[in-house]
Amino acid sequence: MEMIITKGKKKGIIHTMHIELSHIFAVFFPKDFHEKYRYLGSIPWNEDGTIFKAMEPLIIFMDHRAKPKWCPRWFLRFLHLFGNDNSIVRVRNRWLHNLHRRLTRGILLVDYKTKWSEYDLRISIYGDKQLHDLADMIELKVHDSGLRSELIASIKKLDPEFSTDWWSLDKLSKYKDLLMENEEDEKEAKS
Repeated sequence: MEMIITKGKKKGIIHTMHIELSHIFAVFFPKDFHEKYRYLGSIPWNEDGTIFKAMEPLIIFMDHRAKPKWCPRWFLRFLHLFGNDNSIVRVRNRWLHNLHRRLTRGILLVDYKTKWSEYDLRISIYGDKQLHDLADMIELKVHDSGLRSELIASIKKLDPEFSTDWWSLDKLSKYKDLLMENEEDEKEAKS
């Protein structure tokens, strides 16, 4: 069992977490990308996935915008731990929470998820117009590249000799529809 530094509190339905020695150690010695930038909100923890590769530039840019030049990153992680319980919704200490928000200018990664397909990435952030524009471009790039690979895979099932992957999405979609119509026409002709 971990050594508890500060016990959590319970007031009604609100519960704060126990702060353990491992949490303090992560503030000063982060072991991975997630722990290093945790103070920015919901940071991806799986560094192997395509979502992480797509979101990494956004998180680094958010860090550049959120962290004051004179403030060490460990101090922001400390404020996030003791002010927010390492959460984006919980407030453990109002004064530390407000200091964290003031220092980071309110920049926060609220959520990221894939909605209908693996490549339909949705990013929710608090930040200025540049951050929102970057998030929108990342969403669009992930969607377009995922849709492109899906279209090419379905075209190769219908036409195994297809090797043109530089076409636009619209042209790929029209070619796929044309191949499907030709396949349906052939089935009707056989029956």
